[in-house]
Amino acid sequence: MKPGSPHGGRPQARAMLDDDINIVQADIDDSWARDAGPCFLINPNGKRAGTRFRFNAWGGKYHPHQGDAAFSGAVCETADVKSFTSNLVAEGGGVSVDGEGTIITTETCFPNINRNPGWTKVAIETELKEMLGGDKVIWLPGNPLEDETDGHVDGIAVFVAPGVVLMESPGAEPSEWNDYIRKNLDAMEGQTDARGRRIRIVTVPEAVEAPSQHPKFCRSYVNSYLVNGGVVMPVYGVASDTVVRSIFRSLFPERRVREVRIDSIAIGGGGIHCITQQEPA
Repeated sequence: MKPGSPHGGRPQARAMLDDDINIVQADIDDSWARDAGPCFLINPNGKRAGTRFRFNAWGGKYHPHQGDAAFSGAVCETADVKSFTSNLVAEGGGVSVDGEGTIITTETCFPNINRNPGWTKVAIETELKEMLGGDKVIWLPGNPLEDETDGHVDGIAVFVAPGVVLMESPGAEPSEWNDYIRKNLDAMEGQTDARGRRIRIVTVPEAVEAPSQHPKFCRSYVNSYLVNGGVVMPVYGVASDTVVRSIFRSLFPERRVREVRIDSIAIGGGGIHCITQQEPA
């Protein structure tokens, strides 16, 4: 939370949360913890650490962003973990990992000149593997029309289990946006993960009927969040909610599926995944 915010603060947060939830106050500029926060790591012995990428507000789109740029360090300090600092400008929403050496990212995001001028795609791939403990990077085309994040992968394709990727399916209407969804599906088709397993693709629709005309409105069901014993999925009050709910329940038979109406989050251009960042026990 941002100190001095007229719309919130520690007392308000404390009143809304269970006693076993810790509240940490930090001077942030925006709400997207996924992107400004660290990516947590865990080694075979269970020891934790955090990777801190450079943050420039999605290619210099917002100012100021000094608070967000310092947020990953504050989180690592609070969590009392060692941090590894990268010179790559990157955001947590720009990668999806399976925990077994495979990383998915997009060509429209980190190689973008607004983030990493002078970095080759090979150099970016090498850095991602080094900083996230990966062995293989799968590059998807991304989506240049999604100009808030330049096509973050967490709105396109995410691992829901090793060897299984959840992706958006294109709508029925002909559009350039749907063309890019198809390009990403085509690029994932036939891919194998770091262990050589062929990746299974499960698709869900976008919430195209969500009743918002806001230009940044996030309509992605892919942008969901896994928690201990459960999964939090976004809903929009439309027919596709029911379809996606059934898919989530089949994907996560041993987890409790909980739904959150995200209209007030989605107008900012992101979803549940974007405002969260998991920390391993």
